[in-house]
Amino acid sequence: MIIDTTEVKTINSFYRLESLKEVYGLIAIFVPIFTLVLGITMGVLVIVWLERKISAAIQQRIGPEYAGPLGILQALADGTKLLLKEDLLPSRGNNRLFGIGPSIAVLSILLSSLVIPFGYRLVLADLSIGVFFWIAISSIVPIGLLMSGYGSKKKSSFSGGLRAAAQSISYERPFTLCVLSNSSSTVDIIEAQSKYGFGGWNLWRQPIGFLVFIMSSLAECERLPFDLPEAEEELVAGYQTEYSGIKYGFFYLASYLNLLVSSLFVTVLYLGGWNFSIPYISITELFVKKNRFRVFLMAIGIFITLAKAYLFLFIPIITRWTLPRMRIDQLLNLGWKFLLPISLGNLLLTTSSQLVSL
Repeated sequence: MIIDTTEVKTINSFYRLESLKEVYGLIAIFVPIFTLVLGITMGVLVIVWLERKISAAIQQRIGPEYAGPLGILQALADGTKLLLKEDLLPSRGNNRLFGIGPSIAVLSILLSSLVIPFGYRLVLADLSIGVFFWIAISSIVPIGLLMSGYGSKKKSSFSGGLRAAAQSISYERPFTLCVLSNSSSTVDIIEAQSKYGFGGWNLWRQPIGFLVFIMSSLAECERLPFDLPEAEEELVAGYQTEYSGIKYGFFYLASYLNLLVSSLFVTVLYLGGWNFSIPYISITELFVKKNRFRVFLMAIGIFITLAKAYLFLFIPIITRWTLPRMRIDQLLNLGWKFLLPISLGNLLLTTSSQLVSL
């Protein structure tokens, strides 16, 4: 069988076209992921700068001001310093668990950010069970902390890892019960709050659930007064004691990543997400009607979501410098004896009101 040159050129052009389609398909998959990871990481730098400035103002200090204008590059300078420091390993520790622990903590939090909608049709994975995906993925973080404490082969580190696991288990129950009071899709939750603007937020419909959710999220993020896994006066630095260099930087990054993701979910669940706070004006409706302004409306949705999240961040930042640290028994009693019954009652109340409205 003889194939002429025209057929050969056609076959070659077809293969080139198919290979280009595969390359473009891979680019279309990875570019949004890298964009989200880069944006979340930049958001962490903003949080670090905000916390330093706000805490300095609370204590009547100036805060960072030399690394860049108003000290905005101080967090980047600290990250570069940790990156260049020597990575030390404990002589009697389990190096495999010691190295995997920080990576699990960071990756699990980054995965949970996939279901956060920053605007209308601007979510990387629009899952029907997006909220439960976040809860399931975030519950992996204490496993990484426990592995880090056990891999260090030091009593204080292992005690810090055990405290992190006990704290997470105690506060995931009320945390999940508060989420069950809403829809399981993050997009549906925002659209359900969009009709009446500011008055339609779940903050007013479920104030008890909102307060329980805030306290549980602070405990999940290990923020004061719930930072028992790394209490300095008791455990030196908890599971982080033996870490240095970039691995310690991963723990630092994971802490603020968890705080940012929790604030974004508070925005989604209780503060209306990307929508305006003006009644009967919804970005979703504007997006459908004004196709020519899609990019502009996307930018507005992202801005509104981030503005609400960063305004909420004032609560965990201020509580860090105003409330004393709890004891471990007080921490567990608060989770099991108070927040769990309250969140269960909130779930029953919300379900009853929905059944009555039907």
